[in-house]
Amino acid sequence: MNRDIYINEFGQPLGPIVENWQGAAFPIPKLLAGWGCRLEPLDADAHAQSLWQAFAADSGAMWTYFSAGPYDSFRAFHSELATRAQQIDPQYYAIVDASSGLALGLASYLRIDPKAGSIEVGWLHFSPALQRTRLATAAMVLMMEYAFELGFRRYEWKCNNLNAPSKRAAERLGFTFEGIFRQATVNKGRSRDTAWFSILDSEWPDLRKVYEAWLAVDNFDANGQQRQKLSEFMRK
Repeated sequence: MNRDIYINEFGQPLGPIVENWQGAAFPIPKLLAGWGCRLEPLDADAHAQSLWQAFAADSGAMWTYFSAGPYDSFRAFHSELATRAQQIDPQYYAIVDASSGLALGLASYLRIDPKAGSIEVGWLHFSPALQRTRLATAAMVLMMEYAFELGFRRYEWKCNNLNAPSKRAAERLGFTFEGIFRQATVNKGRSRDTAWFSILDSEWPDLRKVYEAWLAVDNFDANGQQRQKLSEFMRK
């Protein structure tokens, strides 16, 4: 029998006791910074222009699996960001390159459940300049770090099951695939099956060491190209 399974006086199996569980703290929007990345609470006036320009570099494919957009005008885009910036759940951040000060992507916490100790990262929208970069990974690590500091036990990643790049990104970051919720929602008029991934608080300390090793300056050459892949550090 699994040592984490307990049998009560009725012969029924139960999960392990969570000692002194009081729940997690709700995230307070604040600056998160590290490894050349700044996660700034979303502010339409501060971030919309650079995001609009960064997203314009894409052919349009980046909007396919996104729940909103594309937008016909900067005014519509700014209005959408202004509305979302006022929300608490989802709670939005702009991903900013600290060296240039430009916002290159968006991310959010959502389905925030302190009582259950569960929080999701989502509404991920990375411009071409941010995709597959050290900065993108740094942003994800900073968001994980803050969530686990707040006491969350479970950090979730969900995406359209047909969104192969998103699924690969979750696996690259060390998330565990948990399964598929069939016909979970309707997105832009199309049925969506949702793939679920997670990282647990017990896994975080070892994963953080891996992220720190990969993000280290000496793992990148003068052109910003990685010397070793994150997957290689994961294997070690």
